[in-house]
Amino acid sequence: MGRAAATGGGGGGARRWLPWLGLCFWAAGAAAARGTDNGEALPESIPSAPGTLPHFIEEPDDAYIIKSNPIALRCKARPAMQIFFKCNGEWVHQNEHVSEERLDESSGLKVREVFINVTRQQVEDFHGPEDYWCQCVAWSHLGTSKSRKASVRIAYLRKNFEQDPQGREVPIEGMIVLHCRPPEGVPAAEVEWLKNEEPIDSEQDENIDTRADHNLIIRQARLSDSGNYTCMAANIVAKRRSLSATVVVYVDGSWEVWSEWSVCSPECEHLRIRECTAPPPRNGGKFCEGLSQESENCTDGLCILDKKPLHEIKPQSIENASDIALYSGLGAAVVAVAVLVIGVTLYRRSQSDYGVDVIDSSALTGNSLLLNSAMQPDLTVSRTYSGPICLQDPLDKELMTESSLFNPLSDIKVKVQSSFMVSLGVSERAEYHGKNHSRTFPHGNNHSFSTMHPRNKTPYIQNLSSLPTRTELRTTGVFGHLGGRLVMPNTGVSLLIPHGAIPEENSWEIYMSINQGEPSLQSDGSEVLLSPEVTCGPPDMIVTTPFALTIPHCADVSSEHWNIHLKKRTQQGKWEEVMSVEDESTSCYCLLDPFACHVLLDSFGTYALTGEPITDCAVKQLKVAVFGCMSCNSLDYNLRVYCVDNTPCAFQEVVSDESHQGGQLLEEPKLLHFKGNTFSLQISVLDIPPFLWRIKPFTACQEVPFSRVWCSNRQPLHCAFSLERYTPTTTQLSCKICIRQLKGHEQILQVQTSILESERETITFFAQEDSTFPAQTGPKAFKIPYSIRQRICATFDTPNAKGKDWQMLAQKNSINRNLSYFATQSSPSAVILNLWEARHQHDGDLDSLACALEEIGRTHTKLSNISESQLDEADFNYSRQNGL
Repeated sequence: MGRAAATGGGGGGARRWLPWLGLCFWAAGAAAARGTDNGEALPESIPSAPGTLPHFIEEPDDAYIIKSNPIALRCKARPAMQIFFKCNGEWVHQNEHVSEERLDESSGLKVREVFINVTRQQVEDFHGPEDYWCQCVAWSHLGTSKSRKASVRIAYLRKNFEQDPQGREVPIEGMIVLHCRPPEGVPAAEVEWLKNEEPIDSEQDENIDTRADHNLIIRQARLSDSGNYTCMAANIVAKRRSLSATVVVYVDGSWEVWSEWSVCSPECEHLRIRECTAPPPRNGGKFCEGLSQESENCTDGLCILDKKPLHEIKPQSIENASDIALYSGLGAAVVAVAVLVIGVTLYRRSQSDYGVDVIDSSALTGNSLLLNSAMQPDLTVSRTYSGPICLQDPLDKELMTESSLFNPLSDIKVKVQSSFMVSLGVSERAEYHGKNHSRTFPHGNNHSFSTMHPRNKTPYIQNLSSLPTRTELRTTGVFGHLGGRLVMPNTGVSLLIPHGAIPEENSWEIYMSINQGEPSLQSDGSEVLLSPEVTCGPPDMIVTTPFALTIPHCADVSSEHWNIHLKKRTQQGKWEEVMSVEDESTSCYCLLDPFACHVLLDSFGTYALTGEPITDCAVKQLKVAVFGCMSCNSLDYNLRVYCVDNTPCAFQEVVSDESHQGGQLLEEPKLLHFKGNTFSLQISVLDIPPFLWRIKPFTACQEVPFSRVWCSNRQPLHCAFSLERYTPTTTQLSCKICIRQLKGHEQILQVQTSILESERETITFFAQEDSTFPAQTGPKAFKIPYSIRQRICATFDTPNAKGKDWQMLAQKNSINRNLSYFATQSSPSAVILNLWEARHQHDGDLDSLACALEEIGRTHTKLSNISESQLDEADFNYSRQNGL
């Protein structure tokens, strides 16, 4: 493309000009624009209205080149002496212009129209910072006018969809969300949905929404919504079809009510039935659970015995039957007395060998359980246990009584020696009742970790009668329009109230508690509780933007092995499912991290996480720890090995209980992956120093059934071992504790300690940096300064031609699913940043957020290096306090 040449004055008073500088010219302008000396010049004067700038009647429009076909750009102006195109800052050669001129009859002014062709090759050869563009410049006697810039782009549509819709099976009235991300294209493709090859019109069906980022949302699934769904993408170049997704809407069967009882049969039975027809299962729904037929004995005088009614049977037959029952009872009594005598004899013999302790019957049989550990124990036989006993939280249960001390497994019968009770100074029928005690934490704790120190030196057994019964942990704070954060120290539970969630001039006292008693959520079938039950309130409080609740969990997160649900307790005390973590929902959002779940909610209440294992490879994370303390006997030392859910609040419970009885943490707790493969857990004491310590025969290994470990959230599970010194001069203990699952993982706890308190080293725990103060309000509660947060929201909430920027913000922060939830919020970016605040309450990694913003290309300044002059005074003070 040629450029116009500038020349100095000439004959006939003609002027030369520089069109790229916007200077006026007379007749010689055309020759100059042609860039040649021998071009045809325009007349020296063109009729025009003096003092009028050119006015564009038609300006060039944005255009797309399809395949190899050139496109035409047009301009029309009046009055205009001349019109030329400039493309990408360069003047287009005159030979490439086609112009027409006519007279406007209404105004008498000359109207000039010009067009040029732009080819695909020209666009491909251009490499600039922006799209290929062209602009018209028109001249009159008074000056020049410029048209708008028109961009020229090569149109295309790639073949492959960035995301195809996936088939789903959903219950009736459930929500269906089918995702579709069309192929990349210019111009951007428009999306249309087909059901069974027929277009879907969302305007005709209020239950269907196709406006949310190309996704198809069916709010309440109906049976008629079953079918094959296809996403169609099209632009001016081509059409593309996604893979079809099959949606099945199923109905689970339900029972009709029971029928009336039938008449009594000759066999003294009557029946009632019910059918699975209200409604019947459809489209693969579950069949009704329970019995479809029941029978009961009936004795209403109509039963027949030896073909006679019962009331006609002679009394002599009844007397004979009574005699038989009497003799049978006497015989059973004789057998019972004989068994009792034998038992007392064996008991007295065992006293001389084993003292007042309890004896494992496996010692008499060669300890067959340990020789063949893969064999499941027979839970129907009566057993007595020697030395160490597996207990489920002895701190909660009154260990002074038979039913509580020796009831580690409810389905194993245990015999207790009465002399053991006598040695404790209580009768066999003594009863103890613990007092309820609400446990809270001091607000003035200035350490982010604690150290175990025994509170008293009283023997372990003697101190148990005064142990409190756990109820709940609780904390409160008053929050207003500025929002804040409520933290339960050392539990992993926190609540984030965003700025503006509470209306101005309002304030609420918000509380949060953790249930430490028996869980009220009773699991169904294979479902297990994976988190504590967390309550936040008050329940009648209304927020204008979702708040973030962080709940720790103990699942080894994998969608292939777990189906994890968020549940909420109703006012009637029942638990109902809010959503599955992998489901789509516009009412709440769940983000599952490796050790915690961050939930965006708009209503307060009691929440918990449950998990349903999909395969045997589902894993629960257990925290294993060993505590020790002196026994009543000065030569004995007790080891207690705990296996609890890997949540901070579960271990906090153990530590608090051990501190009441003088227990000392002997080794840093470790993580054990426990598989849902139904195999039990073995706990063994190994490498005990010979000639210094001893453990009674066949008591160094204990085995806990799978169900007790898998559901260990009921109460902290532990096994107790009793070691005896040969001499009082032995003060050092070293051994190993092996905790392993059969056909699973194992962990080793190395014990190296002094049994004397004065020589013992303390072991720290709770390294997690929880807030010193449970309640933080205002700007200091948030990692992102408020002014920076406002700029981010203003930038990313505004859509542009390449897509909605908040989606890119979500993607860079590893938020890739259920984006429909954010689309329903007034400020999606603000809600995404709230989720970021909840996830980074401990590290506050602003650099990672700044890097995410830089990758998007919306900012190039790290938030952590923003100059102080850019921030408001409040943000400046906050930043200095937090080292930003």
